[in-house]
Amino acid sequence: MPTADPIVAFYSGGRDAAGRPLDDILAWSDERLEAVHDYIQWLFPTREPSGVNPVAPLVTDVTVRAFADEPALRDRLRAALDRMLSFYGLLRDEDRVEIDAARFPSRAATWLHAGNHNHLRLTRIIDSLAQLGRREDAHALKRCLLEDVVPQAGTRVTARTREFWRRAGR
Repeated sequence: MPTADPIVAFYSGGRDAAGRPLDDILAWSDERLEAVHDYIQWLFPTREPSGVNPVAPLVTDVTVRAFADEPALRDRLRAALDRMLSFYGLLRDEDRVEIDAARFPSRAATWLHAGNHNHLRLTRIIDSLAQLGRREDAHALKRCLLEDVVPQAGTRVTARTREFWRRAGR
């Protein structure tokens, strides 16, 4: 059944505003995920408008209900999470998110810098997961960032970013 909710449609096999299906985006290289800036709002939508992509769809009560009612939508959201965790050099082990010792050093060189746009992306991911029925994954990612990544990063994660991560997913 077609849906008027663009996020549900996208996660049900539709396309984003640029005509890209979810599976194509998830197959992108790390370099492309870093270089393109208008997909993250589709992969991890929230109720807050994006300053980078102001035309991206927003989570509504209809979106939340659809994700609550349809396990397949939550499963595809988890697949998006897994791809982005790999991008960051992290991984999901059961219900935990952990640093991937093999990938983290090279991936962190790309994003683990004070003021890097990926810090905002990570906040968005946590918020989106919590809003769309993957609260445990949101908490697992937040725990990993605050307890595992931040101690290694030192000043490469600002106090402001740490506060955003602490507040995310509430």
